[in-house]
Amino acid sequence: MTESVGSNEVTFRLSRCRRSVPRSRAALHAVLGGWGVAQDILESAELVLSELVTNALRVRVPSDRQVGVRIARSLEDGLLRLEVSDAGSGRPEVRAPGDEETGGRGLLLVEALAHRWGVEERTGGIGKTVWAELKAPDIVAEPDGREVAAVMVRPGQLVRMWGEWRTVRTVRTESYAAGGLAVVLALDEGPALRVHAAEPLTMRDVGVPSTRERVEGTPG
Repeated sequence: MTESVGSNEVTFRLSRCRRSVPRSRAALHAVLGGWGVAQDILESAELVLSELVTNALRVRVPSDRQVGVRIARSLEDGLLRLEVSDAGSGRPEVRAPGDEETGGRGLLLVEALAHRWGVEERTGGIGKTVWAELKAPDIVAEPDGREVAAVMVRPGQLVRMWGEWRTVRTVRTESYAAGGLAVVLALDEGPALRVHAAEPLTMRDVGVPSTRERVEGTPG
């Protein structure tokens, strides 16, 4: 998997397989939960993203070409933006399938649920990006966190390290050879952090799955 996480966007790539649709929904659910999006908007966004990913997986491209997903928010405009990119040519169009047809209604659903949607050529690459924006007036900014002494940090909380939020897995204390107490934090990624017990760390609580939830795939 290739994944990038920022305060206002998350991007990742999906393999060209059937399991990628539920994986994209799971990742979206984790991200939007952290952003404080209301349940009805979350459900609409899941439907829209499912349709966009499903359409992208149906496009005929070489098997090693992955599907790119970007989830972004605009706090100023109160908008949630979903983007799905593929390496295929052509542009998707809204169809009006007959009563006997079982498929072809995906973009009708997207058009009904989204505030607006469209198609763009991929910048610096082949293929296209299909995007949709949903109104999300209750979308919130990521908490900045607060400073506490390292000895106050508990497992399950997030600490700001190396420019990113890391989940604390375990916490233990040990004594320095010269005296004094050290705190050792095992994190979800990277080496363990060993600091003086009184050293201030930026932390925040988390009540939803991390936006760094795994979505399987291999960089394209």
